[in-house]
Amino acid sequence: MQTATFDEALDIIESFPEDQRESIVEIVKRRLTEERREQLAQTIKEAREEYARGEVRRGTVDDLIREIAQ
Repeated sequence: MQTATFDEALDIIESFPEDQRESIVEIVKRRLTEERREQLAQTIKEAREEYARGEVRRGTVDDLIREIAQ
């Protein structure tokens, strides 16, 4: 499989009609949004697992500052 450079990809996209370029922009935005959503879901899952294992502590900002200062 041949990989295009960023500039080559832009050149290819610029050769498309305007409506297709707009479609590409929307598709990329949707895919980025979905990717971020999946990353957030994974982070939440990991945080819940850490909490269930007792690896997370609760407290106020003042508690954290006191702990750091020790």
